[in-house]
Amino acid sequence: MNEKNLTSITEIHLLGFQTSPNITVGLFVLVFTMFCVTIIGNLLIIVLVSQSRNLHSPMYFFLTQLSISDILLTIDIVPNMLHVILNKVGTMSLDGCLTQLFFFGVSECLECLLLMVMSYDRYLAICHPLHYTSSMSHLRCLKLIIVTWILSFSVTFIETLPTSQLVFCGPNVIDHFFCDLSPIWDLSCSDTFFIQMEVTTLGIPVVISPFIVITVSYVYIFFTILKMQSITGRQKAFSTCSSHLVVVFIYYGAIICLYIFPNQGQSSTVRKVPSVLYTVVTPMLNPMIYSLRNKDIKEALRKLIHLSL
Repeated sequence: MNEKNLTSITEIHLLGFQTSPNITVGLFVLVFTMFCVTIIGNLLIIVLVSQSRNLHSPMYFFLTQLSISDILLTIDIVPNMLHVILNKVGTMSLDGCLTQLFFFGVSECLECLLLMVMSYDRYLAICHPLHYTSSMSHLRCLKLIIVTWILSFSVTFIETLPTSQLVFCGPNVIDHFFCDLSPIWDLSCSDTFFIQMEVTTLGIPVVISPFIVITVSYVYIFFTILKMQSITGRQKAFSTCSSHLVVVFIYYGAIICLYIFPNQGQSSTVRKVPSVLYTVVTPMLNPMIYSLRNKDIKEALRKLIHLSL
């Protein structure tokens, strides 16, 4: 039988979180609040960095790119997630589902690569301060960001295109709150083995390699901090690094558990928990941990408030 004749799915039903009405209302309010905090927090970072000359440095430039990535991820996932929570089920067209998958992939790849670039920036600033200005010139920072965006779109396109060409013959129900790779593959009656191998292979340069670079960078940073004579400087550096590493391990830990290691035998509820961490929680925490605890950011915020009054 021709595979094209098997294609029958035009809509995808997302089950989301099957909870009691009381929990549903609380969950909706919680996710909506986190959505608002995420958008406002990341937009605030972008405005502060663009308006304050004191924040025109590589570190804050990379922070704005991270904020853009977090906004892209949040807008792509959370609004439909809220609809699914409120209505117990959500309906999307197959094309809409694949579109959501594509932009989700772009934001995820971008986040991984940006976290790597940021850790390398901190490595140069702490371990090689005398060469930092020349190593992280404006032109080089711009090149790094351009390469990061191009690589994110390219890798995601390579992953999404084969998935879009699969034959989907049912069922058309996904027990998740957004269109992720594995749940979409479960709807296909085509062989997805080679696509899964391709995605796993592509996970090396955009997930595993950045995680290794981050780990190695912070090992060097850790030993450099231990050699510092100033106790105040050492405590400040440790505080910044520990906060960064908490988000990195939450984010990468969730991704590695879901996409690198096999998930056969896991319940859908178990798979949703790490998904919530890196699609909802991490984008909200990023501006708080990376920026809002920063003295320069606070000073820029005070100046902005003073000018607006």
